[in-house]
Amino acid sequence: MRDTDGGSEAVRRLRALAGAGTLAGAVRGADPAGRAELCAAAYEVAWPLVYQRVTRPAERRRGHWRCSTGLTRLTDDCVDRFHDDVEAVVTDLLRNARTPVRDVEAWMSARLTAATVDGHRRRRGERGAQQRPRVPGWLAAELARDPWLVELATRVLDWVGVPESAGHEIWPVDSWAARRGELTGRPAPVAALRDDLDRVLAAMRRRHRWYADYVERPLGAKTPPLAPPPGDRPGDPRPLVPQSADDEAERRLQELAGAAVAAIETRLGNGEDPRTGIVSVLRAVFGDDRLGSVRLADPRVVDRIVREALLIVGGQGGPAGGERLGGHGTVAG
Repeated sequence: MRDTDGGSEAVRRLRALAGAGTLAGAVRGADPAGRAELCAAAYEVAWPLVYQRVTRPAERRRGHWRCSTGLTRLTDDCVDRFHDDVEAVVTDLLRNARTPVRDVEAWMSARLTAATVDGHRRRRGERGAQQRPRVPGWLAAELARDPWLVELATRVLDWVGVPESAGHEIWPVDSWAARRGELTGRPAPVAALRDDLDRVLAAMRRRHRWYADYVERPLGAKTPPLAPPPGDRPGDPRPLVPQSADDEAERRLQELAGAAVAAIETRLGNGEDPRTGIVSVLRAVFGDDRLGSVRLADPRVVDRIVREALLIVGGQGGPAGGERLGGHGTVAG
């Protein structure tokens, strides 16, 4: 059943309990069915906020442009992270809403970072990893307090606490080698990184119990690495991966799309009219030939393009989307 403001009956009850300052108490005193109903209502309120303000920005920082365009386009790993974050925000609301909350969304928004970080740390603890990875003094001394080795040790302690694997490797050696090059200012071959990693792990193993608790145990809870495919072992011939012209065109289009999104965000952030700014950016990035100059002469086509672009940049109902459209009145619907 839906209430007059578009929420479910359960959401209306959730808001009423929150407004009265009795939500947390009601959850504690509810039977399993009642608790499940309030949890589902909180999820209904929380997930759009989490997607827009936590998931989308994180996916864009990762370069996952497709994942940042809509919830249904999240990959398996990304959707798992999304659900973990929603669960953390819902748990925070149902446990801590003990005083009157007039605006549930505003209350959640103010606590998004704290709730998701706390959830992340709690999940790390459940895997046996340090909740806040830090290098103890004895380990820093074993590493001669070398800045890079201490950072690498921190990365090891952080990595063992996340569920993802590194493909057919135990450790993400390629990205760590790139970081080593950034920090030292010198090219960092993977072989050199492996030497550093061996040194760090050897130093950690000098305290067997500590190593077993904070490295081996959480590492054993990770997804096992995949076996390397033929041609991926040292010394194996590495044939070129076939790539068609369509593959290259798709890669180039993805790069152009990323550039267009960034440029549109900048223009909208500067207060430029969405219709003018978006069409101008798309013409500059893709060109009239690719977009079709005749189609762009059709206002209905432009309306649709602007709507889709605003959904990608600002999300449905976000400040760069519906509010901005409503303010300018340029796009119907």
